[in-house]
Amino acid sequence: MKKILLITCCLISLVALSFTNHTSLQPKSLNDSSKGLNAYFSKYFTIGVAVSPRSLKTNEAELILQQFGSITPENAMKMGPIHPKENEYFWNDADSIVAFAQKNNRKIRGHNLCWHNQAPRWIFTNAAGDTVNKEVLLQRLKDHITTVVNRYKGKIYAWDVVNEAISDKPDEYLRNSPWLRICGEDFIAKAFEYAHAADPDALLFYNDYNEINPVKREKIFKLIKTLKEKGIPIHGIGLQGHWAINEPSEDELNKTLKRFSELGLKIQITELDISVYNKEHNSREAKPEDQNTEFTPEKEMKQIEMYKRCFTLFEKYKKTISGVTFWNISDRSSWLDNFPVRGRKDYPLLFDKNGKPKQAFWEVVNTVK
Repeated sequence: MKKILLITCCLISLVALSFTNHTSLQPKSLNDSSKGLNAYFSKYFTIGVAVSPRSLKTNEAELILQQFGSITPENAMKMGPIHPKENEYFWNDADSIVAFAQKNNRKIRGHNLCWHNQAPRWIFTNAAGDTVNKEVLLQRLKDHITTVVNRYKGKIYAWDVVNEAISDKPDEYLRNSPWLRICGEDFIAKAFEYAHAADPDALLFYNDYNEINPVKREKIFKLIKTLKEKGIPIHGIGLQGHWAINEPSEDELNKTLKRFSELGLKIQITELDISVYNKEHNSREAKPEDQNTEFTPEKEMKQIEMYKRCFTLFEKYKKTISGVTFWNISDRSSWLDNFPVRGRKDYPLLFDKNGKPKQAFWEVVNTVK
């Protein structure tokens, strides 16, 4: 009889332990995902999301309004899409996103005003196809920034002004872009000055990726420190946060946030996603092993741990971090589905393909103290 009682007690204990482990990822607040990410973190920072005009016409619009407090146009405000020809602007997509945000009382981040990518060819060349000189290019940049920022003045609270100007090469400071080749380093400061003149109330950010790399981190730090010392109107650093299940380590991320906090400017995590594959920095052809795109329990647990690590550190630096923006809404569609391997499905966000919160969602909201 004692043996039966002992076995029964052990079984009850195992069931209880199993139940505890299974439910440990659920939030303390009655498992209520309808409260929304932004509501959970509102005492720390704003939680935002990057969107397309199309997503606002699907059932993802409801998810956006339920979960996020700010909106970033993923592509609609970049120079190429919004200013395809010298005397032609395409406003429809950007206007629709701004109208949606204003109607629903959401903050708006503008992205972006000056970038080497998605820049139209015309901005660097004349009618004959020859490269323009510095004076012409800076005037075109000024005209572009003034026109775009003025259109949304008072509606957009913050802009990514210059995007990804730092080189990834360890022995090179600034990226060898057409902006640098034609204008030299001056284009960076000028872009901030033009944006500030157009809307003195907007917060202006420098935005870049691979910020956890010690070499690149110091180059970004140097650029922003130099701009500050010159009196250039810059208010914050945008750390993109395109990370993966194998990076950053806790030490790497802590050192990164600590270093940029020393500048005395606001930090925002501007493009957060966590790939379920090991990080690769360059596009490549598919390999046979890339055919296995299942979202396995092992991938899920690694992603959960990375999201937990990130948000625990974000909260540690809550006095400096003012916003965290996810790059895309749910696993239904992400730019990582095509990078670094085109057509390889990724699952980098907190909501699954049906817009339901993943276990990582619960782990993230459980970091809130």
